[in-house]
Amino acid sequence: LVIKHRAESFGKFVNVAVLEGDRIKIVDAAGANIPDCPEVLKSLLGSEWPARADAPANVLVLLAASMRAHGRGGALLVVPSGTETWRDSIVAPVTYAVDPPFNGLAEILATPEDADSHEWQDDLRRAVDAIAGLTAVDGATLVSDRYELLAFGAKITRRRGNPPVERVLMTEPIEGSAKTEATPAQLGGTRHLSAAQFVHDQTDAMALVASQDGRFTIFKWSPCEGIVHAHRVDALLL
Repeated sequence: LVIKHRAESFGKFVNVAVLEGDRIKIVDAAGANIPDCPEVLKSLLGSEWPARADAPANVLVLLAASMRAHGRGGALLVVPSGTETWRDSIVAPVTYAVDPPFNGLAEILATPEDADSHEWQDDLRRAVDAIAGLTAVDGATLVSDRYELLAFGAKITRRRGNPPVERVLMTEPIEGSAKTEATPAQLGGTRHLSAAQFVHDQTDAMALVASQDGRFTIFKWSPCEGIVHAHRVDALLL
């Protein structure tokens, strides 16, 4: 059972509480105020929801929800556009490289003036579901921060010369939840470990990881803490 309310200033519903069996999770909106909070988390908490559905944070929310909905687990890596440094953390050759990058989603987002039409919204939903569906393929899916599809089925490897990631900072925007340090293995399986390593090596990237059991984690480098920050957000995606 999920309790939501409409955030009038944003025109969206945001989660207030989640009841799972005998567990009650009360969403802590103050989680948006933590240092280095990703924009996608701020959007999920309703503290900073852009006016249009084509805004980057909203697209990441849609991708996260679609990844969680297909139920097969997956990893989406978001890397800066115009750079190739992400290749240092991917096993070569890439199993399914997309060259030139597929920009179907980017082209839809390039026409925000049509965002109020059903056709535009349907096209956006199909494009989002198509990319999210690729995350079900074994390996990671890579997109640029302009939402160009770069590769899928990619195998993550530790960047040469970099140490393995041993600890991550873990938080969940739930009242009573404490900030803790943990090993990536404590968060989940291979996807979580490899995603944490990728962000550890590529500090300007972000990783979204869905588990088959419904858990969802956003990995982002925290300059303030000097560590990979794992944001647990599955309670916000219901």
